[in-house]
Amino acid sequence: PGIYVCAKCGHELFSSRAKYEHSSPWPAFTETLRSDSVAKREERPGALKVTCGKCGNGLGHEFLNDGPKRGQSRF
Repeated sequence: PGIYVCAKCGHELFSSRAKYEHSSPWPAFTETLRSDSVAKREERPGALKVTCGKCGNGLGHEFLNDGPKRGQSRF
């Protein structure tokens, strides 16, 4: 339980309340902690490249409509 932060700068990214089990080997979250927690840019349809909102460290992707409920995203 707690807050997940950027490994490079310590910026707060996700809450453990938004974490859920997914078939991928990485932690999965339904939402960011705050609107400025991450920056996003389209990489391909249905997937956004996600970086730390403070330092730009690469965090992976946001997969649109791939969350645990219909219409939710997966980070």
